Amino acid sequence: MTEQKIIPQFKIFDLYDMSNINVEDPGLKDVINLKPKLILKSHGRNFQKFGQTKVNIVERLINKISVAGHRGKKHKIGFGHVTGKYSKNAKIVLEAFKLIEQKTQKNPVEVLVKAIENSAPRDEITVIEYGGARYPQAVDVSPLRRVNLTLRNIVHGASDKAFNKKKTITQGLAEEIIMASEKNGESFSMKKKNESEKQADSAR
Repeated sequence: MTEQKIIPQFKIFDLYDMSNINVEDPGLKDVINLKPKLILKSHGRNFQKFGQTKVNIVERLINKISVAGHRGKKHKIGFGHVTGKYSKNAKIVLEAFKLIEQKTQKNPVEVLVKAIENSAPRDEITVIEYGGARYPQAVDVSPLRRVNLTLRNIVHGASDKAFNKKKTITQGLAEEIIMASEKNGESFSMKKKNESEKQADSAR
């Protein structure tokens, strides 16, 4: 009899197993990629329509770290701890994951997915022009934009906690993800979600 080969289960960065993580929000199941890869670096190969759905969710978080100072259309603040260097940004995320694991005793990727589900806005407002006047109009947010907005808000919240403060960006990121996963009102991303949905409700 030939011996049956055992195929090893990949873990991201050979640290965190993603095989048992489930996305509970049905609207986000198709846009949160949890496919395990040893090294999360796509080199921009997925630059196409819906290409972001093929990029692992942790890699998308690492990519957002590089633009932590962006607010609106301006690069508002430049951070010394954040550069365009992938390895530096990946190190920030991995160190934050270690802190999350210590504090929650859970898989940090699972905590991140829970945080995204909790703080992803469902409604927002856009401006429509009618008869020369501009009016706010409530619209539903597409699943892909929900995830992008949430990742951006998590990174903004982390950078605000670390800018001119004693906390490091690593501690700020870990704290923001944990608070969002617990639906804590102090979380920046939860505040932005509630603000967006309240504005949409008033514009209906």
